[in-house]
Amino acid sequence: MNGNDTPLLSARNVVKSFPGVKALAGVQLDLYRGEIHALMGENGAGKSTMIKVVTGVYQRDSGTILFNGKEIHPKSPKDAEACGISTVYQEVNLIPTLSVAENVMLGRLPRRFGVIQWRAAREQARRALARLDLDLDVTSELSSCSIAIQQMVAIARALDVKCELLVLDEPTSSLDEQEVKALFKVLRKLRAENLAILFVSHFLDQIYAITDRLSILRNGQFVGEYKTAELPRIELLGKMLGRKVEEESTVHRASREAQASATEKPLVDAKAIGREGRIGPVDFSIRAGEVVGLGGLLGSGRTETARMLFGIDPHETGEIRVSGSAVPLRTPAEAIRRGFAFCSEDRKTEGIFPHLSVRENLIFAMQASRGPLRTIPRAEQDQLAEHYIRALNIKTPHAEAPIRNLSGGNQQKVLLARWLAMQPKLIILDEPTRGIDVGAKAEIEKLIGSLRERGMAVLFISSELEEVVRVSGRVVVLRDRRKIGELEGDFDEDRVLHMIAQPHEAAAV
Repeated sequence: MNGNDTPLLSARNVVKSFPGVKALAGVQLDLYRGEIHALMGENGAGKSTMIKVVTGVYQRDSGTILFNGKEIHPKSPKDAEACGISTVYQEVNLIPTLSVAENVMLGRLPRRFGVIQWRAAREQARRALARLDLDLDVTSELSSCSIAIQQMVAIARALDVKCELLVLDEPTSSLDEQEVKALFKVLRKLRAENLAILFVSHFLDQIYAITDRLSILRNGQFVGEYKTAELPRIELLGKMLGRKVEEESTVHRASREAQASATEKPLVDAKAIGREGRIGPVDFSIRAGEVVGLGGLLGSGRTETARMLFGIDPHETGEIRVSGSAVPLRTPAEAIRRGFAFCSEDRKTEGIFPHLSVRENLIFAMQASRGPLRTIPRAEQDQLAEHYIRALNIKTPHAEAPIRNLSGGNQQKVLLARWLAMQPKLIILDEPTRGIDVGAKAEIEKLIGSLRERGMAVLFISSELEEVVRVSGRVVVLRDRRKIGELEGDFDEDRVLHMIAQPHEAAAV
């Protein structure tokens, strides 16, 4: 911390509530000049809310925030910038059709008698970029630059004010390994210039490679503040999850014994599939009559892997073999033709059609596969709807009730029924139990077991690692958007966590 004893920013007892939710419950945070400080926590821990309070997007309900020894109450990001706090968000918030110089100087273009002084603007932009060791043609259109360079331009813009605290929200999410190294070189330079940097990332290796200290939040509450180098990774995971992670142990699972009888030949065999800067390479296989889990923390690449397999985001490297034959799987339509089904983690926007009935939602995939000219007869629609309402115990007054009126768990069951009606060979379930009550969750887990017994292959994703372990015969473990290992036979949640906590040699950035 370059010998600074007084925090640049000191937050105490910060509270922020939304209707029905206390997002922050007495959070504290100390940031010093000349340090890179990580804000850690699982999804829903309160990280984003805390950042938005500090940067003026939200106003706190109570608590104090001191900056340079004075209490601040930023009511907008512009207010926060005036205090000396600048933010670069995960999605580059610039205008790609404008020049690099215009983006760096956006909202601050120098004028004289109301006329923009373009020469002065370009020169100031060059100086801002030179601070990051960037020599760019500032007259070029931003869209011609790589995502990594656009990220640097966003940082240059954030620093081209009276910036003393730079907040970086998931800055490496779209960068490849070499681009991360270049960014970290810049961050170390800024740290040496006595800038304070708040760094938010889900990438464990990067946290240990670049940060000096870290603060942990869990369920909106402050857990603790630690020197990064002095906190073992397994302890960090335990504090994020709210329990002690025991030494590696094994458990016996009867369901895994049953899954061991699945056919030996893989139904799906993915070899080194990946997307540059996003995920991979990843290897895994799934047999008929088997549940394979994707285990990892938020941001590990679970959903990205599922989307590749279903052709939503086609893989750029590697190959996918189905029943021994290489297939392209470049679109969801191709995946469906091969017998794949996909339940998205975002059922509200990517799953249900809220204003349509249960029946209409249920038969949607089957009708889409037939095309607009081969309409499913209404009697067949009614028969399908009634069959799956009974089979999955969907609680609805009748098949014509709008799906938006159903509980989250019953909406999820309708989505499952939509795909089961297609009689798939493989069903990909991304967070199928998120946001539903305990009873509905147990029913869906039971249903997954019955699908396996019927010979269906299931790829299962859940943020609840205990749930992944409970329903899966094998678990493919991901971290920092790559596969780091695989577990089968006797294993438990702690075995998965220990694997996630192991350092990776490629993390020396």
